Amino acid sequence: MRKNLQELIDLLPNAIIQGNSEVVIEDLAHDSRKVIHGTLFVCLSGVKTDGHDYIIQAYRQGAVAVLVEKDVDNIPPGLTVLKVADTRAAMMIIAPYFFEYPSCKLRMIGITGTNGKTTSSYLVRSILKKAGFKVGIIGTIQNSIGDEVLPTQNTTPDVIDLQRLLAQMVDSSMDYVVMEVSSHALALNRVAGCEFDVGIFTNMTRDHLDFHVTFENYLEAKTKLFELLSSKEQQKKGKTAIINADDKAATFILERTTCKKITYGIDHSADLQARNTNIQATGAQFDIAGPFGTMSLQLKITGLFNVYNVLSAVSAALAEGIDAHTIKSALEEFESVSGRFELVDIGQPFSVIVDYAHTPDGLENILKTAQQIAKKRIIVVFGCGGDRDKTKRPIMGQLAVQYGNIVIATSDNPRTEDPDSILNEIEIGIKGALTQGKIYEKIIDRRQAIERALNLAEANDIVIIAGKGHENYQILKDRTISFDDKEVVKAIIKEMR
Repeated sequence: MRKNLQELIDLLPNAIIQGNSEVVIEDLAHDSRKVIHGTLFVCLSGVKTDGHDYIIQAYRQGAVAVLVEKDVDNIPPGLTVLKVADTRAAMMIIAPYFFEYPSCKLRMIGITGTNGKTTSSYLVRSILKKAGFKVGIIGTIQNSIGDEVLPTQNTTPDVIDLQRLLAQMVDSSMDYVVMEVSSHALALNRVAGCEFDVGIFTNMTRDHLDFHVTFENYLEAKTKLFELLSSKEQQKKGKTAIINADDKAATFILERTTCKKITYGIDHSADLQARNTNIQATGAQFDIAGPFGTMSLQLKITGLFNVYNVLSAVSAALAEGIDAHTIKSALEEFESVSGRFELVDIGQPFSVIVDYAHTPDGLENILKTAQQIAKKRIIVVFGCGGDRDKTKRPIMGQLAVQYGNIVIATSDNPRTEDPDSILNEIEIGIKGALTQGKIYEKIIDRRQAIERALNLAEANDIVIIAGKGHENYQILKDRTISFDDKEVVKAIIKEMR
């Protein structure tokens, strides 16, 4: 993309310009390390760093203009300065324009909720691909343009990276983008300039209160996706809000959107309703009653939580006009998502399941499923992330010992916190729910904790390793190390033989 700086200035009527307003802008960046020749460098005032301190570095790397919100001295010769009241707000305006509003050239399916976003997005993608569409995906595990996999850092990229990625998808002739939309992204307006066609609400449980502070703020953030669907400033038609009718937040969200609505559920009356559910170790079988009549499914994925994920995906597919036969065929072929109730089997006599569950609701969901399929004991290995919502730690400890026979509390991503302190907070919940015959241990080292669980496991036991799922790293206080639960399990089992 190339734009004359004056085009961007015209979007910011109160901007003060110092220098050449006719310079050509080749790219946008708010990270000086990403600046290339011809970049407009956006100076953001952050909590830890201030972009205004990196103007010289950006200039040396090729920046031709800077967007600032403070008075700056010692401006290099030839560098144009564009001053506004709020650089972050200005970035939200100019980034979509610079990349030519790519979301308006794609069908955009946004998925928000505490749990289920990733699996739902992959289910939706599988149906769309089965129907013959080219699909891009933006989410927790990876970003992809068709079959090309790209690295990812945040569930939802920042506004510049997101608009750039969507523009790449347009250039690659994608028809659809299926996107996980985090509460952080909605609260911080990272999705500025995005026009969604379908919004999916999976569920609402306790998480991210370290950021949102209150559950009400968290709910408000999630709701913004559905308010966007109802915005009058839309270029595309055919908007649909898809809501989990069984969730307590359903009514609140339904009242905040005016577009077409599709509800799904199991316990409450809904447009799409699952019936006759049968959860087995090898998969789930159930019927969906909907406008097409009844669809009977025999899936390779299991768990009641996945029944909800499937319902959301079917709802999205119907909203986009895909026929029931294609939907059924795609779903029954679908096998798994990395780190989501993923079985690790290298011939051991017990089951090992790795899952990303890092919230109370997520942990309870996978443990309930484990109870339904368990032949003997359930051994749980889990931890809680450092520098994150502390209130969920004792709750997760309580749930682990409520459903598990043996619980081993360990480190997740401790970050800057003392791992022992995190385990002590988890232990409060464990002790409060501990009953006769159940045992627990605290082992800070995650590899040692997994090894302990595998050594304790006997034939027909189930070992649940929760919290990190697809992640292949562990964030410690002073460094990030390679760590993949699945690979660690395989290595330990081989050593045991």
